Amino acid sequence: MTTLNDKWLRIVGIAMLLAFSITGNGFHEQPLTGEVLIRILISFVSITVTWHVIRALIFYFRQRYNAKQQLVKRLLLTFVTGSIASTLIIWITGALRHLALYGTLADYRTGSPVASITINKMTLSLNIYGFDFVQATTNFIFFQIIYEALFFARDSSLYQKQLKQAEQEQEKLRTANLQSQLDALKQQVNPHFLFNSLNVLDSLIDDDPRQAREFLSELSTVYRYLLRSNDQHLTDLGTELDFIHSYFHLLRTRHGSALSLNICVDEQYQRYLLPPLTLQLLVENAVKHNIVLPEQPLAIDIVTDADACLLVRNNVQRKSIRVASNGIGLTNILAKYQVLNQPKPMILEDNGQFIVSLPLIETAD
Repeated sequence: MTTLNDKWLRIVGIAMLLAFSITGNGFHEQPLTGEVLIRILISFVSITVTWHVIRALIFYFRQRYNAKQQLVKRLLLTFVTGSIASTLIIWITGALRHLALYGTLADYRTGSPVASITINKMTLSLNIYGFDFVQATTNFIFFQIIYEALFFARDSSLYQKQLKQAEQEQEKLRTANLQSQLDALKQQVNPHFLFNSLNVLDSLIDDDPRQAREFLSELSTVYRYLLRSNDQHLTDLGTELDFIHSYFHLLRTRHGSALSLNICVDEQYQRYLLPPLTLQLLVENAVKHNIVLPEQPLAIDIVTDADACLLVRNNVQRKSIRVASNGIGLTNILAKYQVLNQPKPMILEDNGQFIVSLPLIETAD
């Protein structure tokens, strides 16, 4: 890619080089005669043509040899052709200047007609032409440095933009991936909860129709929360605790006084965040995997500690018959915290207590 917006560089650069030529040749100190105007005009033409010819050569070879392994070849070819072209421009504009001022090319640089050059004057002519070549080469190197610097700056800017764009696209893909993972995890929870709740309702219909109706009413209230939770990745602890009170009422409908829930949460953590339905999964697991009888009551505690963690614990009294489980509960919670890039919850069993420690997420504000 050789596109480069150098319009103002050419305008300002040509103007500056013309100003240097005028001051360098002392034209500004001379009366503004026709001869001076001709010299200034030819200098302007020479500078303009030289700039655009060299620019064209630089662009041409850069487009033709744009691979990194062709860098030396490109610079060498550009240098040789640019130096030759600059020399020819100097000779041609010099001849034009001589012709415009004197009306002839005789004695141009050599003191005799161009067609009749003696051996001695040939030596002098070669020296003069050699000086022209050095001057032309210097001019070319000046332009080459300018344009290589411009291309380098442009390529660096394009690279930074492409890198930033790639990072943004990667972040979008990562976010979309996280979104899909969270959605998949949420879809696992709702059918899981509904399936277990319908089992409880089924058992109540025959045993106690009145309790079944009450259970169904509470179930509809709880399920509305489940549907709303699908729209968010995090919820504040206060809202989750309000929901767990309603959910626990469903469980008490089935188990009565054999099940107890103790909540002791520091007020300062009410606005901290956690994935929605986390407490529901833990309470549900505790009830599902442990004996809940009046003579063997199950006590569930939800408390906070000084490390901004929420502890959900229950006494362990496992059922003798293994309960069928699809393994969603704890796995779902761990996966949510991982997807949200949060510290991993700790799970342990100690002194007859099953404890899950959930790191609470502090709000940004």
